[in-house]
Amino acid sequence: MFSGIVAVVGEVRSLRRSSGGARIEVAGELPDEALALGESVAVQGVCLTVAALAAGGFAADLSPETLERTTLGGARAGTRVNLERAVRLADRLGGHLVLGHVDATATVVAARPASAFRVLRVGLPRALRAEVAEKGSIAVDGVSLTVSALGEDWFETALVPATLERTTLGALRPGGAVNLETDVLAKYVRRAAVSPRAGLAALLGELPDAAD
Repeated sequence: MFSGIVAVVGEVRSLRRSSGGARIEVAGELPDEALALGESVAVQGVCLTVAALAAGGFAADLSPETLERTTLGGARAGTRVNLERAVRLADRLGGHLVLGHVDATATVVAARPASAFRVLRVGLPRALRAEVAEKGSIAVDGVSLTVSALGEDWFETALVPATLERTTLGALRPGGAVNLETDVLAKYVRRAAVSPRAGLAALLGELPDAAD
């Protein structure tokens, strides 16, 4: 689990595809102690497992689903990526609870300056609309952001100077693709609204599965 607070911007060294998926190698010096095999790292908002260690970076395996459902499928050598280590239970939660399970990719509609800020408008896929609320949280390329405005098929967020400087979001332009993850609490609320018994089971882990 992550908080959506990017630790460092890294760079893709390589992406080698195979019949069963791909292996990505990423360069990036993450803070604290050295990475360990099996550790979880969010790369552009995608939770990956460290499969190999390299000087100044690591490698991870990408499943076919990850390649299809996230922007990592289009990554190449030199692509800049947001990196975050998994949070500890005792850590401050500066953003919101982010699982690193990307729901969908979306397209940047507009990126306009507003004083020292930049307002980002992103298309909102129909399947996610019920899980996004004004003033709620959403992760864009692994960055925890607040929804400042909401339309039928888009949302906006204001990028503060620190976000523009310390993440890849400052380089986004209209037409660019981003990874989206909605707030996990919104997922459970939506599930409970569709099927109260199944939703409560998912949230509390106390009831058996039930058909809708």
